[in-house]
Amino acid sequence: MKILIINGPNLNLLGRREPGIYGQMSFDDYLPQLRQRYPDVEIDYFQSNIEGVLIDKMQEVGFHFDGIVLNAGAYTHTSVALHDCIRSIKAPVVEVHISNVHQREEFRHKSMISSACRGVICGFGLDSYRLAVEALLAL
Repeated sequence: MKILIINGPNLNLLGRREPGIYGQMSFDDYLPQLRQRYPDVEIDYFQSNIEGVLIDKMQEVGFHFDGIVLNAGAYTHTSVALHDCIRSIKAPVVEVHISNVHQREEFRHKSMISSACRGVICGFGLDSYRLAVEALLAL
């Protein structure tokens, strides 16, 4: 099984960016733990701050990977283009958020991509990614 984790804008700063919200651990430190937990699953990782690059990557893998875990960051709340891309590819996409976006600013309560995704997981810190992998494995 092949799963791609995609992180959007500013998530390259995990561990340094607002640690009270996003935690102390970088994604580069977390990813080996996730891979170790699922040795029979090929887990690839990609991060970009650029919306079009995220779309290009999903189109590149979306017809031959078994699933995508997507934390679109702030694009979650603004991107019809990501929504349309998710609808266009074959691989199921699970939307994730580290924080519980519903406990934060009002503008974070609306996701433009949720209706295109298989499911949404939020509020469990970096463990949200593990829960998304589990959901994809159960499909």
